[in-house]
Amino acid sequence: MSSQANKMKNGKTVGITGASGSLGKELTKLFRQKGYKVIGFTHSKTDSELNHESPNEWIKWECGKESRLKKHLKKIDILILNHGIYNLSRENSNFENSIEINALSKFKFLNLFEDIAQNNQSFIKKEIWINTSEAEILPALNPSYEISKSLIGQLVSFKKNLLDKDSKRKFIIKKIILGPFKSKLNPIGIMSPQFVSRKIFDLANSKRYLVIISPNPLSYLLFPLKEFLNFLYCQIIYKYK
Repeated sequence: MSSQANKMKNGKTVGITGASGSLGKELTKLFRQKGYKVIGFTHSKTDSELNHESPNEWIKWECGKESRLKKHLKKIDILILNHGIYNLSRENSNFENSIEINALSKFKFLNLFEDIAQNNQSFIKKEIWINTSEAEILPALNPSYEISKSLIGQLVSFKKNLLDKDSKRKFIIKKIILGPFKSKLNPIGIMSPQFVSRKIFDLANSKRYLVIISPNPLSYLLFPLKEFLNFLYCQIIYKYK
């Protein structure tokens, strides 16, 4: 089946933040090949080329100004939050930037997209896939990165478990735990971005909330346990609030 035929078949639009990065580029190519329209969000001032492997549309944005993207987010069926930084500096500004970009920015996107989903009249449910990291609970030899990933991991877990019934009917959250993959930020990563992008597409299209892509067997034990404990905690909150 041709790409155009696929597009007419599924008719979905995918938004990808960090679309100019190694994984973002591979996700873009894969979704384009599968017939999706792709909107790429980037901080870069140089990424605007349009071809068969690029997003169909580029959107420039800045952290802290996510609310300005609402009109663009309304056009999206699946939003993949893939942006982030990895900086080893010990400066306080690095901790602030890591928390802002890796955690708070993604949480703002999550809340914006949830609001859009509540008013969505389409029969297609809005979905958001949030790429986090094993650094959420495992060491990454980078304190600022670990703190920011732990924060967004907790925020996503609580958001998922505290959704009301009406929200669950209109809004799907998927959490993707990534192990080390090769990129400009991590040139010694074990997995290739091509491999990771295929796994994200295959696994996140399932009904599972938690998707783990890692060579570390511990991740497949620890993260489901953590999510289960968060679920129980939220059930207690519901019962005794």
